[in-house]
Amino acid sequence: MRSSHNQYQVIGLMSGTSLDGLDIAYCIFEKKDNSWSFSIQQTESIDYDITFKKKLKNTIDLKAPELLAFNNEYGTWLGKQVKDFIDKNSVEVDFVASHGHTIFHQTEIGLTYQIGSGQHLANACGHKVICDFRTNDVALGGQGAPLVPIGDTLLFGNYNFCLNLGGISNISFDQDGKRIAYDISPANMLLNFICARIDLEFDEGGRLAKQGTLNKKLHTKLNALDYYNLPYPKSLGYEWFVDQVVPLIQHTEDTVQNLLHTSVHHIAVKIANDIKKTEKKGSNLLITGGGAKNDFLIKILKKELDSFTNIMIPDIGIIDYKEALIFGFMGVLREQNEINCLKSVTGASKDSSSGVVYYPS
Repeated sequence: MRSSHNQYQVIGLMSGTSLDGLDIAYCIFEKKDNSWSFSIQQTESIDYDITFKKKLKNTIDLKAPELLAFNNEYGTWLGKQVKDFIDKNSVEVDFVASHGHTIFHQTEIGLTYQIGSGQHLANACGHKVICDFRTNDVALGGQGAPLVPIGDTLLFGNYNFCLNLGGISNISFDQDGKRIAYDISPANMLLNFICARIDLEFDEGGRLAKQGTLNKKLHTKLNALDYYNLPYPKSLGYEWFVDQVVPLIQHTEDTVQNLLHTSVHHIAVKIANDIKKTEKKGSNLLITGGGAKNDFLIKILKKELDSFTNIMIPDIGIIDYKEALIFGFMGVLREQNEINCLKSVTGASKDSSSGVVYYPS
């Protein structure tokens, strides 16, 4: 049975700055009495192999023709993963909504660029594709990020705060009748960078970080980064991380355990300080993303918040696939020509229904 105008069967795709891999979520969205509900039916996470991960990480340094060629190659790769997923799970799909993989995010010069050609993706999977959700918002003077808050508002509105701990930590909440959201700090991007020193993909459960001690000098330098004094709307990109954070880590002689321990405290302090500024004591805080499984990070965050909020960790499906889910939902809103980018979040001149549609040929 095909979906109605109030029910959609969608595949959402997300590849984050932590380079963990591609998240695929097959979801059903339904609108009743002007309210949206969702269910996550099938999911899969596809790890990038070492060669592909290195290529994605170094894409920022490619010359223009090579970058554009890789944009097409990556789009085709995405499409093949989608086709395999559909065939394996025998699911019926209305369309695919893809975030792509962010290469450039320099909104001060009006630039955001996610690779994963929509046309190549559509041709490879044989389905309609909605993608490129950020460009229009940037063209309207916005940050093009964060975009997840529209889903936080319409799908997770029963939580006072929605915190995502992915490559970057970002938060979303209502204030004075408007949705506010912004990137707080680097998160898994920083922790995974440190782990790479000893050829680890990540610090499972924060086990290594827990063994370390605080490097006060590094902690002070991280906390003093200029970004933290900027007002929102604001967002972070990989370029900022390489330029501002990587040198601090590289010029600090210390053990991996101590670097991780210090970084975890930095992340937790920045998140807790920003939440406390809202003066919403006793609120519920939903935490998703890979960092929600870092037990040591969550422990330190709870300590920093000191019962200011009630921390809620959802089931593993939402922890791992919330962003893929919400980009699927953004595709639904684009399909209905409803607002999916909020000016109160991004700083754009107006709300918009963003996303570019591609059909297979």
